[in-house]
Amino acid sequence: MERYHMLSDATMDGLLHALENLMDMLVNPAYEVEYHSGVLTLQLGDKGTYVINKQPPNKQIWLSSPFSGPKRYDYNEQNSTWVYSRDGQSLPDLLNRELSDVLQRSVDVTKVVE
Repeated sequence: MERYHMLSDATMDGLLHALENLMDMLVNPAYEVEYHSGVLTLQLGDKGTYVINKQPPNKQIWLSSPFSGPKRYDYNEQNSTWVYSRDGQSLPDLLNRELSDVLQRSVDVTKVVE
């Protein structure tokens, strides 16, 4: 359980920083990202809202996407990332693809610019 919290906290913090940097670049008052009590919310105005949250009882990270719906991610030690078992896609890959499409610009949530 301790390892789950370490990995999921690092992932959530990385996503928060990457998405905050992205929102700063986009400068759209309808777009907002916030993180509270293990729940990260990305509001994209009329394009929808993403909710990403920790699920400690299952040792998962859950995603609710306005485009692809709900998904549950397990940590894959081999790839060092969170993977959805039904399609093998990682959480960062899905977010990069969907956000790049909706924002019409290249997005990489694995890159945090300080």
